[in-house]
Amino acid sequence: MENISLLQDGTAIMCLGMGFVFTFLAIMVITMNIMSYVIKKINILFPEEIHSAVTYSQKNKATADSDIALAIALAYSQK
Repeated sequence: MENISLLQDGTAIMCLGMGFVFTFLAIMVITMNIMSYVIKKINILFPEEIHSAVTYSQKNKATADSDIALAIALAYSQK
């Protein structure tokens, strides 16, 4: 009989702990959703500046290939 009482106490403590965790997580999710809504409304009032991306011109592939070929030829000629 004593073992059944311990099992019931353990089950009650487990359910109580899981209840606290579930309640905490539910409150956290609700709070995050509310904050997301508030941030969206604030972003409408104070929009962020959008910076344009800086693009750099790249060498064309033919020039890069000819530079590589020249470096190989110079290295081979010094051998």
